Amino acid sequence: MQSNTDYIKVSSYEGKAGEAKKVLLLYSGGLDTSVMLKWIQDNYKCQVVALTADLGQQHDDLESIKKKALKFGAVEAIVLDLKEEFANEYLAKGIKANASYQGNYHLSTPMGRAILGKEAVKIAKKLGCDAIAHGCTGKGNDQVRLDGYILTEDPKMKIIAPVREWAMDRNEEIKYAKKHGIPVPASVNFPYSSDDNMWGITWEGGEIEEPNLIAPVEKFLTHTLPKDAPNQEELVKLTFEKGLPIALNGEKLSLAKLTIKLNKIAGKHGVGVVYMFEDRLVGVKNGGVYDLPAAHVIILAHKALEKYVSTRNLNEIKEMIDTKWAYLCYGALWFDPAMKAINAFNDFINEKATGEVTVKLFKGKADVVAMASPYGLDHTSFSLGGYPFNTNASAGFIEVYSLQMKLANQTGKGA
Repeated sequence: MQSNTDYIKVSSYEGKAGEAKKVLLLYSGGLDTSVMLKWIQDNYKCQVVALTADLGQQHDDLESIKKKALKFGAVEAIVLDLKEEFANEYLAKGIKANASYQGNYHLSTPMGRAILGKEAVKIAKKLGCDAIAHGCTGKGNDQVRLDGYILTEDPKMKIIAPVREWAMDRNEEIKYAKKHGIPVPASVNFPYSSDDNMWGITWEGGEIEEPNLIAPVEKFLTHTLPKDAPNQEELVKLTFEKGLPIALNGEKLSLAKLTIKLNKIAGKHGVGVVYMFEDRLVGVKNGGVYDLPAAHVIILAHKALEKYVSTRNLNEIKEMIDTKWAYLCYGALWFDPAMKAINAFNDFINEKATGEVTVKLFKGKADVVAMASPYGLDHTSFSLGGYPFNTNASAGFIEVYSLQMKLANQTGKGA
C-alpha cells in the first residue's frame, strides 16, 4: 500500500516503524480501525493488541468486534467494561454542566474520548505496549483529543495515527478491506461512519458532510424517526439528587443503567435527533447527525430543575459557564485545570438541584411539563397562591430601576 509521502512526522511523540514491538490499537471495528489492524502489522512489523471500550454502545456488537480483531491478526483482543465509570465520572460532570455544544449536541464523543485516552494508557502499560494507535483522521477533532489525553497521562507514550500516514481516501480504504477479506460496515453506497456510546451516537460521512444536501437519516438512525413514533404521548419522571438523576419513573437505577433504559424509551418517540453544522476544533466546519435520546431528555430536565432552584443572577452566570464548559470539553481540554475549576463550581450549584421532573415525549419532541423540589424558589401566581408579593412597592421599584435608562435617553433632548 502506498504511503502518504506528504506526511512527515515532526512531533517527538509520533511512533515510527521499527521502534514499536507491540502496539495497543483502539479498535471500534469500523472501517478505519479494521483496515489499520492489518496495515499496522504489515507496515510496522509488530504485534497488535486490540482494545475496545464498552461505553454502553447502543448498536455495536462488542463480542463480534472482539472476534473480528482476533480473526485479522490481533494477538489479543480486550473489551473493557467502562460503563459505570463513564457514567459516574464523565457523564455526571456533563449533566451538571448541561452539556451542549453550539446547539443540542450533548458531547457524547468528546466525553468518550476523555475516558478512552486515560484508560488506554493504563492498559498499554500493563501489557508492555510501546505505542498506542487510533483511527482518527488528520482533519478531525478526535486526533487532538486522544493524542492530548494519552500524552497527559504519559508524556513518553508513542502514538501511531495511520490515517494521517497512508495515502488512501475512504473509497480506497473500502477497496483495501475487500482485497484482504476484511468485513466493514461502510461501503461506497453506505459511506457513513459512527461513534457509539450510551450518551449518544454520532454520524458523519456522505451527504451529512455537505451543507446543501439533506442527510438520509432513515438509512442509519438507530432509534425511531419522529414521523414513525407512536401517536400517543408518554410521560417520564426523572428523580434528581444533587444534580444527577437517580430514578426513572420511580425505579432507582445507577446513572449508567438509567441512561441505557431511557435511550430505549425516548428513542421510541424519536427524541434527540440533532442535525448540526458545527465548528470543528481544527478550524473547519463539520456536518453531523446526532442520535441522543437519553442525553437530550436528561439535560432538558436537569437544566429546568437547576434553573428552578437557583436565583436569576446565578442562572445567568451558569449559562455563560456552561457554554465555556462545552467549548473546553469539545476542544480536547477535559483534564485542564479550567475544567476542574468549573466542575467544582457546578458541584456547588447542584447541591440544591434535587427533586422530580416530568417530561412529555411525543413525535420527536420533549417538554418539561412539571417540577417539584424542596429547594424550588417561590413563584408568582395570578391566583391567591404563590409568594405574598407586596405590589405597593412595584411603582417605586420601577422608578429607581429604570432611572439610568430614562436619563440616558433624555440627554441632549432638552428635557
